[in-house]
Amino acid sequence: MRTLLCAGAVLLTLLSGTVAAKEVAGVQVAEASRVDHIALVLNGAGVRTKFFVKVYVGALYLPKREAQAATILAADGPWSVYMHFLHSEVEAKKLVGAWNDGFEANLADADRAQLAERIAAFNALFRTVRRGEVIRIDYSPVAGTQVAIQNEVRGTIPGADFARAVLGIWLGDKPADAGLKRAMLGSE
Repeated sequence: MRTLLCAGAVLLTLLSGTVAAKEVAGVQVAEASRVDHIALVLNGAGVRTKFFVKVYVGALYLPKREAQAATILAADGPWSVYMHFLHSEVEAKKLVGAWNDGFEANLADADRAQLAERIAAFNALFRTVRRGEVIRIDYSPVAGTQVAIQNEVRGTIPGADFARAVLGIWLGDKPADAGLKRAMLGSE
């Protein structure tokens, strides 16, 4: 019986190691996710900082690991970004302001004008978030870009062009945080 219990404990330890999450800034980041019943792997994760303040841990999930931002942005496969908030509170208007800054920095004026209605609909999906809460943004080529806060689906915005614009906020030529971009690409 003692041998069986010891063997069970060893097996449990080994199994827990295979599903263990990666730790980033004290946050356990899962090694895998799913969108449209498609398995995604953690491409990379890092901390979004602003003025030396740790705002959130961002994690990017893709069907397979990829280190080139241009390749990721050109693909039309599913992806997911998790934002695990570290800061005590981020007001909805600050989230919306950050999204708008990202769209403005990474989209040409004509592209931003074409996406204006969808950007406004996307911005309307956000509420104030607090430390420990998670925003999940999933892209499905079938459904579009879905936003969930604390596992509550807030809405979905259609279009691959819109999904690329959102992902470009992190991976575009002028990302919100260059260090987070490198981390999401698996470089850090």
